[in-house]
Amino acid sequence: MRDAHLPAYRACGFDVLGVYDPDLPRAESLARDFGLRRVFGSATEATTHPDAVFDVAVPPDAIEGVLEHLPEGSAVLIQKPFGRDLREATRLLAVCRRRRLTAAVNFQLRFAPGMLALRDLVTRGVLGTVTDVDVLVRCRMPWKLWPFLAGLPRMELPLHSIHYLDAIRGLVGDPRGVYARTVKHPESPELASSKSTVILDYGDFVRASLATNHHHDFGDTHHRSELTLEGTEACAKLRMGVNLDYPRGLPDALDVARRGGPWESIPLVGSWFPDAFRGPMCNLQRFVAGEDPTLLSSVEDAFTTMALIEACHASNDRGGVPLPPPPNT
Repeated sequence: MRDAHLPAYRACGFDVLGVYDPDLPRAESLARDFGLRRVFGSATEATTHPDAVFDVAVPPDAIEGVLEHLPEGSAVLIQKPFGRDLREATRLLAVCRRRRLTAAVNFQLRFAPGMLALRDLVTRGVLGTVTDVDVLVRCRMPWKLWPFLAGLPRMELPLHSIHYLDAIRGLVGDPRGVYARTVKHPESPELASSKSTVILDYGDFVRASLATNHHHDFGDTHHRSELTLEGTEACAKLRMGVNLDYPRGLPDALDVARRGGPWESIPLVGSWFPDAFRGPMCNLQRFVAGEDPTLLSSVEDAFTTMALIEACHASNDRGGVPLPPPPNT
């Protein structure tokens, strides 16, 4: 909320009615720093405003309880992931339908300025036929900023790489299947995993992969946070700067090279953090008002992203194909 949601809402000029957190001093600090009118004293008090649009930014295990307390028919933006696993996502989807919630999940990377530009290149056919999708994140992430992560049975894929997998879905559609491995690092044994490799199956003519290493502690010369999209006519490389020196980050950057031509920089207005956080909330409000025809990060679409994460974990649990034994001598 402090680093992304509220700065984005302030930039949009949204009227934030108030904030609630079980840690009351934290809520009071937010209200003070962002000039909010009200700090709610309880979750019940915070959810008794039927005309409000709710922003539920809580750990995944707390989402269901909050949704059950919202007024029926409310509009709500839910922080990703959509539950801790697909079974929980199924329950959350049922709650949203039963309570007639107009609900979206905050997969805000789709709305980052660089990602919007990248999707425009794909839509207009500038890249030609997409043949290669590659996400590489090699950085140092201060996981201790989020102590609740230590108690989760799954961590890196549903809490971080889910952004990239959702963005890939938004750019090139759903894969036929996945191969995945997610592992620990010795400096963070309390985390279920913090490094991942995923291969997405889009058939015989597209290579798609994701590799994340959040423990790169050897300076910034070779740190990386980028998505590369290559087609038959052009190639685009997007730098997602927030991962590089988080939470301050570096500016996002997008470069494009057409076949036979030089690399050119595409000007961007803003970066993933905090500017992309305008997108899901704006889209939700405009959808409720009848101004946008599609709720781009609806809970139904988010469920498919959760299914992709579930498939990654199923692949991880099955493990790789063992090497054949040597021949008898």
